[in-house]
Amino acid sequence: MKPIHKDTHIGNVTLKVRDLEKLIQFYTETIGLKLLTRTNSAAQLTADGKTPLLTLEGDPTLKQRPVRSAGLYHLALLVPTRKDLANVLQYFIQAGTRLAGASNHQFSEAIYLQDPENNGIEIYRDVDRKDWVRDEKGKLPAISEPLDLQSLLHESDNKKWKGLPERTVMGHVHLNVTNIPEAEAFYMNVLGFEEQTRMAHHALFISAGGYHHHIALNIWNGPDAIPTPMDATGLLHYEIVVPSAEVFVDLKHSFEEHDIPYRAESNRIFVKDPAGNGIVIKNS
Repeated sequence: MKPIHKDTHIGNVTLKVRDLEKLIQFYTETIGLKLLTRTNSAAQLTADGKTPLLTLEGDPTLKQRPVRSAGLYHLALLVPTRKDLANVLQYFIQAGTRLAGASNHQFSEAIYLQDPENNGIEIYRDVDRKDWVRDEKGKLPAISEPLDLQSLLHESDNKKWKGLPERTVMGHVHLNVTNIPEAEAFYMNVLGFEEQTRMAHHALFISAGGYHHHIALNIWNGPDAIPTPMDATGLLHYEIVVPSAEVFVDLKHSFEEHDIPYRAESNRIFVKDPAGNGIVIKNS
């Protein structure tokens, strides 16, 4: 499989949740997304008022996702500037929001937290790509240093919080899988994503177009992790958005060549990775 088109990116993430009202409140009031559409059983959330970034599908009968399962490690919302990230941090501090961590990865600065149903969330900003430092093989080193919170807060403009900026996008997804070689074969050999960073045998960071990562894969829930059960909370699927019909057709051919079952409807392909994580490939 040739490398996937450089303009491929991550789109909407869909989560199965038990308490739809509580999750809507969290993602609007705490995270700063805006409600786009709403039905009795689902809600779409957006930053720009038109593009869905997160869909919540509510079902109060769902069980909690098992700890040792594949699924979502975190979804990652990318804000446009360091000032925007500073404003997010300032708001979290003022609101008393509980954080799970804050890291400087050299290519990005990130804040981590969890929603009320234990779905991981990253909010981050990218360092200018010209300042990324690659090793002699062209790979990005796996660095996770403490984020300089005081330096970041100095960037805040201290204006009244109005939510995430309109140009916020879903920058990447980080997934729990059951087997790195199997995941690598699927995402790199079948889909055409390219390796950017590898952490020994337990994590792989891949992307289109040399980005630090559009998708991360880890086995931190154990090599004996099970796919997330359909009747449990967590990831239903996430979108991989490709820029043309040509790329879309190429991927269908790749699935057929590798005997990977998929379902195609109009400009969407529905498929699962080897760990059972749902993917929707969308032709933009």
